[in-house]
Amino acid sequence: MIAFHFPPQAASSGIQRTLNFSKHLGKHGWEPIVISAHPRAYDAQNPSQLASIPPELQVRRVFALDAKHHLGVKGRYSELLALPDRWGTWWLGAVPAALSLVRKHRPQVIWSTFPIATAHLIGLTLHRLTGLPWIADFRDPMLQPAYPASGLQRRIWGWIERQTIQRCHTAVFTTHSAMQVYRARFPEVAADKFAVIENGYDEESFGQARPDTAAQPSGRLTLVHSGVLYQTGRDPSRFLQAIAELKQQGKVDAGSLRVILRAPGDMERMEALVRESGVEDIVEVAASVPYREALQEMLNADGLLIFQGTQFNNQIPAKVYEYFRARKPILALVDPAGETAQVLRAAGFASLAAMDDRAQIATVLDEFVGQVRAGQAHVASEALIASSSRVGRTRELASVFERTSAKPSAVLVSDVEINKP
Repeated sequence: MIAFHFPPQAASSGIQRTLNFSKHLGKHGWEPIVISAHPRAYDAQNPSQLASIPPELQVRRVFALDAKHHLGVKGRYSELLALPDRWGTWWLGAVPAALSLVRKHRPQVIWSTFPIATAHLIGLTLHRLTGLPWIADFRDPMLQPAYPASGLQRRIWGWIERQTIQRCHTAVFTTHSAMQVYRARFPEVAADKFAVIENGYDEESFGQARPDTAAQPSGRLTLVHSGVLYQTGRDPSRFLQAIAELKQQGKVDAGSLRVILRAPGDMERMEALVRESGVEDIVEVAASVPYREALQEMLNADGLLIFQGTQFNNQIPAKVYEYFRARKPILALVDPAGETAQVLRAAGFASLAAMDDRAQIATVLDEFVGQVRAGQAHVASEALIASSSRVGRTRELASVFERTSAKPSAVLVSDVEINKP
């Protein structure tokens, strides 16, 4: 399994997809080998995540540099040093290491996962050199209307994307709309080459987190967003302005509402946005915490927040499934035409507003707070929760492996190595 995002990397929730696949594949007769990058290549690290890796799982961390931090000067670097992405040097370490593992363990399948383009380039190289069947996992679509913006990078990504779709055995997506985009983009490719395996939640991690039943109600509701926020696609600016509007109208104050933006990424920028909106008494910008502590916070919250703009209409944040499992009301600031909105509406959640519409957000937020306070807000059904488990998602992946290999023996997974007798 070839995966850049793997513990102790801390900036992407994508680590949970690979981590949980590698944890649960053994239940279905597969033993993974994970190949990942040396932790020096990560912008942010959370060493506590290492405890989530099963002790029997072999993880090979190979040479990789970040062009921005290791090949640049004061954060500036040549684009040629960051192709196909800032971690292109990972290819230099991963390919020789993977070939050595192939010779030693005779794996049956190669699996690589995007959104780091170098991962699919590694998978492509191994497939061409070894002839092993290759499963390409797309957590996000590669080429999108406005991303990547660089013409040179876009051409290179386009080549990697086309080679991946044409040469892989199966292309796996996390949403049906993303799969449909690729079917339309590559009409010459057989439809049965495409599959969907959605994200999910890890019951084991939730099993170690418990709601704080000792907490006494204070009359103040707590809403939580857990994860990175940024200007393009997940901008909380209008949401903060909506809180300010409700505050001016006397509908909310520091005694009745608390909003936590947990691990938003650029803490300084987010704190500045909060101050500019005049809601620093209500909104707290909080640093990253270990994963299980983040789950604990979800369980203790009164409501959970989602930001997913139009740019990500073909994607569903992995946290959505964790929110389902937390059995909490959800307020979603999303494009109503996007996949996230469709999934939430199908699950019965109606508190949705466009992320860039301050007035609409203020109206929906006011209604949402009232429903939560009255105990009338919708939460996920038990059937939905059961169907969203990572264990079930891994069963689907194992089925893809079985179809790929008549005699399953081992799987090469970026960041982890596992052998099967």
